[in-house]
Formats: sequence, C-alpha cells, structure tokens
Amino acid sequence: MLGMKIFDTKYIAAVRARIDGDRKAYRKAVAAAAGGKAFEHRFFNDQVLLLDHAFVHRLAGAEGKDGNALNEVRILCNSLLLNGGKLQVDNLPGWPNSAGGGMKLPADKSVLGLEPGDTIALTESDFVRLSDAFFAEIEKRYT
Repeated sequence: MLGMKIFDTKYIAAVRARIDGDRKAYRKAVAAAAGGKAFEHRFFNDQVLLLDHAFVHRLAGAEGKDGNALNEVRILCNSLLLNGGKLQVDNLPGWPNSAGGGMKLPADKSVLGLEPGDTIALTESDFVRLSDAFFAEIEKRYT
C-alpha cells in the first residue's frame, strides 16, 4: 500500500471504536479475573501497536518530527518491538529503521513523559491520554 496523505473520517471513527471496544473488554476481563498490573501493561502496550498499525501508511511528511503524539506512538512501537520495551528515540546500532530519522520526543512535551531508557509499561489512563492525543493529531493532519 502506498503512503496515506488523507484518512477517511469513517475509518478514523471505526479505529477509535475498535480501541474503545478493546478497552471496555479489558475492563470487563480485569473485573472478572483480577488480571493485575502485568496484564494491564501488556494489554495497553499492545494497544499502542494496534493504534499505530491502523495508520501505519501515514506519510511522514504530514506527521512531522516535532515530538507530537504521532511521533510518540511510532517511537513507542519501535521501542516495544526492537528495544525490549525500553524507550529508544535514536536509531539503534544495526537497526537503521528502529527510530524515525530526526524525530524529537522531549519528555516534557510528550504525552507520557518518558525518557530514553525508561521501561514502557502503559496503564489504562496512560493509553487513554495517548490515544486521545493520537486521534486529535490524525484528524488535524490527515483529514
């Protein structure tokens, strides 16, 4: 698939509904089974991967490199998949695609406030803040 410069608002709404549905299912499962913090972190870290994948073909030029929520999600995904769940903003040696070239993610301006090397362990409230900011950026830059 080619890079996407525009996403249909119905598609954005459908992805948002899927994410919200997953979160509701998570709450129901945790209430029934008392899954604990480890399950919460794993579930919401995986939700970041889902969120990014739904918009993986977004053109980087429209996304920018200024540390916005789209950059943050991209960096989180690369870090989860390629750096053992530790935040990695710069490229990893031997993995040229392990980070967005030239992307910035200042902790004081990011949604989650993570520093390079921090363990990524999202809570539900972290994910809600991150996904809300992500969808706001998608709607602003790609519709």
